[in-house]
Amino acid sequence: MVLPTPTLHTARLRLRAFNDADGDALFALLSSAVVLRYWDAPPWSERVRAERFITACRRMAEEGTGARLAVDRVADGAFIGWCSLTRWTPDYRSASTTYCFDDSAWGCGYATEAVGALLHWAFDALDLNRVQAEVDTRNVASARVLEKLGFVREGTLREDCVVNGEVSDSWVYGLLRRDWPPSSEPPRAR
Repeated sequence: MVLPTPTLHTARLRLRAFNDADGDALFALLSSAVVLRYWDAPPWSERVRAERFITACRRMAEEGTGARLAVDRVADGAFIGWCSLTRWTPDYRSASTTYCFDDSAWGCGYATEAVGALLHWAFDALDLNRVQAEVDTRNVASARVLEKLGFVREGTLREDCVVNGEVSDSWVYGLLRRDWPPSSEPPRAR
């Protein structure tokens, strides 16, 4: 089953399928040690990783397991990050979400706005019942994004990641359809 990759719009953002022209911007984002400080993998060191990522995005949609969307700022068309809905399981009506934004976009509400639009699509178009997310316990800003969107912290995965010799814990968050704001508009950034 193919999962159609949507194009979503908010007041300030456009979420769209990745294309080959995104390679340089994607590599710049995911090769940044600052951006990936709390990620579960080290920064990229090879440009070819961007092509593999974009190919994996297409394959994910073709296999019907999820959607990864590039996020552009409407005002200037700049690529500022991405968000995804992965591990989509229609039988269980569940999926996981992940997001990554350039540090120049931090603190502007873009992550909340983009993930909110993705959740709106997930609950309405895909009829999901649950969306899950994991965040490094040191990444308080990312935890705040999830909490603003209504996610509830459900537990801690102790020492679940070791990146460059550094051990870290992750919080598991869940959002149920019944707790999602019933609205015809995706939530705006706060």
